[in-house]
Amino acid sequence: MTSQAFYQSLNYVNHSREKRKHYSQLVIANPDYLVYLLDTIEAVKDPISCRAAWVLEFVCKSDLSLLFPHLDRFSALLPLVEQDAAIRPVAKICEYLCLSYYKVQLPLTRQVVQPTHKEQWVTAGFDWLITDQKVAVKAYTLTSLFYLGTDYDWVHPELLRIMDDNYASSSAAYKARCRHIFAAIKKYRANR
Repeated sequence: MTSQAFYQSLNYVNHSREKRKHYSQLVIANPDYLVYLLDTIEAVKDPISCRAAWVLEFVCKSDLSLLFPHLDRFSALLPLVEQDAAIRPVAKICEYLCLSYYKVQLPLTRQVVQPTHKEQWVTAGFDWLITDQKVAVKAYTLTSLFYLGTDYDWVHPELLRIMDDNYASSSAAYKARCRHIFAAIKKYRANR
């Protein structure tokens, strides 16, 4: 399939899990198509951009390693993504990457993720936390930044400050994730 044909097929992607899964399976079966997804996500003003991000999230959920050859490009595009519907899936992918690297400690993830990637995730994460984003984006980002804070000493204090500042005026879901992250940071500090 050409990049143009793939782009046209993204018109049929919607919020349904069925459609996102169908197109993610197409990419998993044809890993070269992942470049087409990234091309489309980078076209941040294009309404189809978010559909490509939805598919990429499902690809990464099924096989995160498919993203590894494109990790430089993915990490560099994080600050460019501007549509709410595209930010949520890229924040979720960052969470997948952090969980794979820090919690599960998959050897391949630990081999391919470089300090520059983690620095780009930290920067994007704090940008998402301090701007007006949906709760899901902030929840995924809190988890990512918790794990990234185990490598960067300044991240946890800054994360705690932001959570404290926003806690009173936030939704129940955000407060629940904050409580979880507060406890995780406390436990991490006690075990250091």
